[in-house]
Amino acid sequence: MFGGMFGGGAQKPAPSAGPMSSMAGAMNQNQMDPNAQLAAAEQEMEMVTDMFARLGELCNKKCLIQRYSDEELTKAESVCIDRCVTKYFHVNREVSDKLAKMSQANQ
Repeated sequence: MFGGMFGGGAQKPAPSAGPMSSMAGAMNQNQMDPNAQLAAAEQEMEMVTDMFARLGELCNKKCLIQRYSDEELTKAESVCIDRCVTKYFHVNREVSDKLAKMSQANQ
């Protein structure tokens, strides 16, 4: 997913296990009226946009050298960004899974 842009062979992040991607979420979405579906889609888009913005800010701050001596990323910057993105998505997936399990346990 990020190999071309960030120049690495990092593994593709696993898809999010959020409520909209689960089987139950898909079934509930089919039962919603169109306005509720639109609101849910807008909310999910907002969350993804926010997550991407935080990811970009975090990994750029951590990995990119602030002196731009070259127009291309260095090998170290590329590796750092690949690792940062992979870790971010891995942690996000684990948190989503944990929250989904807690939500199911409370029902």
